[in-house]
Amino acid sequence: MNKAFTRQQRAVLKRQLRNELTEALVYERLSKKQTDRHNRDLLQRIALDERRHAQLLSALLGLELQPDRIKAALNLAVANCFGLTFGLKLMEKGEGRAGDTYRLFADDLPELLKMAEDEDAHESALLSLLDDDRLNYMGAIVLGLNDALVELTGALAGFTFALSGARIIAMTGLITGFAAAMSMAASAFLSARAGGENLGKNPVKTALYTGLAYILTVFALIVPYLTIPNVKIALVVMLALALTIIAGFNFYLSIAKDTPFRKSFLEMAGLSTFVATVSFGIGYLLNHFFGVGG
Repeated sequence: MNKAFTRQQRAVLKRQLRNELTEALVYERLSKKQTDRHNRDLLQRIALDERRHAQLLSALLGLELQPDRIKAALNLAVANCFGLTFGLKLMEKGEGRAGDTYRLFADDLPELLKMAEDEDAHESALLSLLDDDRLNYMGAIVLGLNDALVELTGALAGFTFALSGARIIAMTGLITGFAAAMSMAASAFLSARAGGENLGKNPVKTALYTGLAYILTVFALIVPYLTIPNVKIALVVMLALALTIIAGFNFYLSIAKDTPFRKSFLEMAGLSTFVATVSFGIGYLLNHFFGVGG
């Protein structure tokens, strides 16, 4: 079944063959870790499709290749660290390009059209894999993260002029952050127990995800004040960290839940920056008129 291809076509199909073998390995290994039968069966089915694609490409090219085990290990690490759905959808971004690549060969090799359709179906099938805790409780994580970003960037910006010394600002920020985190977690617990938007969610898990997201954000934003003596420089670094967290979180959502990155990033970044600017101004006025900072 070895076909005659141009040098460029052969290179493209060799790359696709290696990708198919690599992704089949990822799906197979992830399927073995699943306790949920639906997820396990779906991953095994997709792995079989990838193996079948690899066999067809191998026959067309007349060669055998091995999967890229380093790439597979990286994909597995991402899925294990950031959740099954995020890891697989990030990997499947390459599958969308694979489907387009196969369609380029469809006129001469109609069998590749079926492979392109399989690749499209994989992405659709993965949409039903939204059952890991990170996505089930994404509302709680968004609540904790967003509130911490808005409240702490504002509070720290205000403290920067209202108080004297980076250590005092850091200590005050930590106290404020811990108190707010416990308050948010308690509110999330009561909200989940009462139902509403959190109907069907475990109240304890909802509280933990909300509180943990809040407190981790607090620690990240406090670090500049613990490591940089100049409070104005610490403020700039803190705001840069806040924007980085917002960008990273919205990138995660854009992959895992197919949300528009630009719109959600600009909304969160704009809100946090606005609150920080207003709080900074209030802190400056307090310091100027009342000498709160000493």
